[in-house]
Amino acid sequence: MTQPLNGKRVAILVTEGFEQVELTGPQEALEKAGATAQIVSAKNGEVTGWNHTTPASKFHVDKTFDLDMNDYDAVLLPGGVVNSDTIRSDETAQKLVRDAAAANKPIAVICHGGWLLISAGLAKGKRMTSWPSLTDDLKNAGAEWVDEQVVVDGQLISSRKPDDIPAFNQALIDALSA
Repeated sequence: MTQPLNGKRVAILVTEGFEQVELTGPQEALEKAGATAQIVSAKNGEVTGWNHTTPASKFHVDKTFDLDMNDYDAVLLPGGVVNSDTIRSDETAQKLVRDAAAANKPIAVICHGGWLLISAGLAKGKRMTSWPSLTDDLKNAGAEWVDEQVVVDGQLISSRKPDDIPAFNQALIDALSA
């Protein structure tokens, strides 16, 4: 059962090298539920998704990081090591997730996407999950790391890996429906 998300807008923040299925799976679920899910990156043009360590498809960038979070209802952060390592040091991307958190908007993060939240100072005091290699990073940032399919802590939704995408999608849809 899908909830009507007509009129809801989600910013999917990525750079080159995001885990492709962690963008396409949630984007498809959001759009099927009636939301608009836009790809947002540092520059106009295209970004390349990856299948683990192999470059895959190219995706059109809808907006750049200079957008106003007031125009969106949620933020989605796909993982991928290359993407996550790059986006975490982008000060504009950090500001976007801080703005979303300050407005109590859902922030959905999967796999390595949690690195941006660490760099933005948003992990402290949160209960989260991630790809296992981020365990120490999240703990060192003050988060409580747990090994669960999906974790919801306030407006923060986190998940571990591509196998968890169906539960991750449903948690984000539920949060946007509330």
